[in-house]
Amino acid sequence: MLNMNSNNKNNIAVIDTETNFFDEVISIGIVIADSATYLPIDKLYLILDPEYKKPAMFSFVLTHERAVVDAVLSRKAAIAKIIDFLNNYEVSSLFAYNAGFDKGHLPELQQFNWFDILRIAAYRQFNPKIPCHCECYKTGRMKCGYSAENIYQMLSGNRQYCEVHNALTDAEDELEIMRLLGHDFETYKIAKI
Repeated sequence: MLNMNSNNKNNIAVIDTETNFFDEVISIGIVIADSATYLPIDKLYLILDPEYKKPAMFSFVLTHERAVVDAVLSRKAAIAKIIDFLNNYEVSSLFAYNAGFDKGHLPELQQFNWFDILRIAAYRQFNPKIPCHCECYKTGRMKCGYSAENIYQMLSGNRQYCEVHNALTDAEDELEIMRLLGHDFETYKIAKI
């Protein structure tokens, strides 16, 4: 882990889940970061048993060179470990890309404040890298092409980037989207769900 001694009330967490074909969570990745810099402090990657044993679109990347598995646990044990992990870093705010999906799959974490990175990244007012030829609604939201992969490519300039669909690597990449957007924590208050 990166820095086990940080206990800063300004910490946030970026969370991502992967599911199987039965819409059950098979893995959860979390990156703790400083809310001022969006630099990572620590991370946690859990695989849920027995859910991960069922067919899933991205089961082949449950293990990945960028994602060290911390534990394979039952869902109940995994949620307890996650809550302890978040509480250790005094996290009260969870961020996710298309956060409604992750929040809906993790009802045990409803006591946290959830924020949707997508609600900032896909809007012309907040993302200066959205090309002028990009079709947007009157609200400024892109009509299409706002997946995490597309936004990461847009912000980083790395057209070779491909989303891994591993819960931990995706959480790390979503944190990088936040860092590249350059908005302070206050801006994300409008993205609360």
